[in-house]
Amino acid sequence: MSINLEAAVAPGFVEKAPLERYVDPDRPSLAGRSRAELAAALGEIGVPPAQRKMRVQQLWHWLYVRGVTTFDAMTSVSKELRAALENRFTVARPEVVAEQVSVDGTRKWLLRLPGENPSERPHEVECVYIPETGRGTLCISSQVGCTLSCTFCHTGTQRLVRNLTAGEIVGQIMVARDRLNDWADRETPTGSRLVTNVVMMGMGEPLYNFDAVRDALLIVADNEGIGISRRRITLSTSGVVPNIVRAGDEIGVMLAISLHAVRDELRNELVPLNRKYPIAELLQACRDYPGSSNARRITFEYVMLKGVNDSLDDAKLLVKLLKGIPAKINLIPFNPWPGTKYECSDWEQIEKFSEYIFNAGYSSPVRTPRGRDILAACGQLKSETEKLSAREREALRAMAMTD
Repeated sequence: MSINLEAAVAPGFVEKAPLERYVDPDRPSLAGRSRAELAAALGEIGVPPAQRKMRVQQLWHWLYVRGVTTFDAMTSVSKELRAALENRFTVARPEVVAEQVSVDGTRKWLLRLPGENPSERPHEVECVYIPETGRGTLCISSQVGCTLSCTFCHTGTQRLVRNLTAGEIVGQIMVARDRLNDWADRETPTGSRLVTNVVMMGMGEPLYNFDAVRDALLIVADNEGIGISRRRITLSTSGVVPNIVRAGDEIGVMLAISLHAVRDELRNELVPLNRKYPIAELLQACRDYPGSSNARRITFEYVMLKGVNDSLDDAKLLVKLLKGIPAKINLIPFNPWPGTKYECSDWEQIEKFSEYIFNAGYSSPVRTPRGRDILAACGQLKSETEKLSAREREALRAMAMTD
């Protein structure tokens, strides 16, 4: 499949079209499948309908509680069924092609995903694990590339290759638990867990891959499986307004908004999606977000760009705009990348901006990067030729988003 990328990003058209689609391998993985999909898989290999509910529960437990990597490990499943499953499916996760561990404990995994055409180069995404006292946050991706073209974001200059499947999204969490030996103990809900929080802030715009993101996060939040509470899952969006309230209704996780500007003319430049869904519409969708309250605040991400959006007038208008929304404001020092026209705000100015917001009654943390020595700090994720998006950089400070 080929698409003229220049035509896809013509002026006035803010969304890129995917260049590829996902194609199942001959033996697809069951990892990341829902109960209904597991039942359908069992039907493919001839399991009678009357047996499927019980068998689904067995598979669900082995996949998402025990985290097994082979069918042979599913000891409560008959040998005959295990053999039939092995012949048709796998329980494979995304392939780990590199793992790096920072001196501060941050871990970064480079994951390989198949392309539409097996003869072509496979695709790569990354997920990052950030440990802190009492919690461990995993940043995961939703697309290879990104639908949008935010001007301060390096990934915005790249093509959108394809959406990830629900299995590939869940698979990132399964990889992290594999690597951290984080499957064993389920007696204490989070006390013995290393991955306690998930932030949907890796590569891509999650709300332009809505169905897969929804299906994946419902599996992640299922308390009979992976069991990460919806209050410990944060989805970040640049402002796909029609899907914001839908995300609250159908997924019910915490919400983060990549805002970055308080005036439409500037946000049109920084986040071109604003031309389609301007600030007033975006903030109304936030006010309508189901379940938002002081206990479930919406996080507004705001990258600090020197001389662009960092004046006290900007801070004052930000406070005014967010009036009536249960909000937290996450200030992000910009990390420049080669070729960008933007610079990071001076630290003194960031502190003044933060102080004004704090005095107005909003939490306004300024997060410092983690994992610099393994290129997992802001703007340093991805490969030697590509860097991840601003949203991924923000994830390195996302611990403030889930209380």
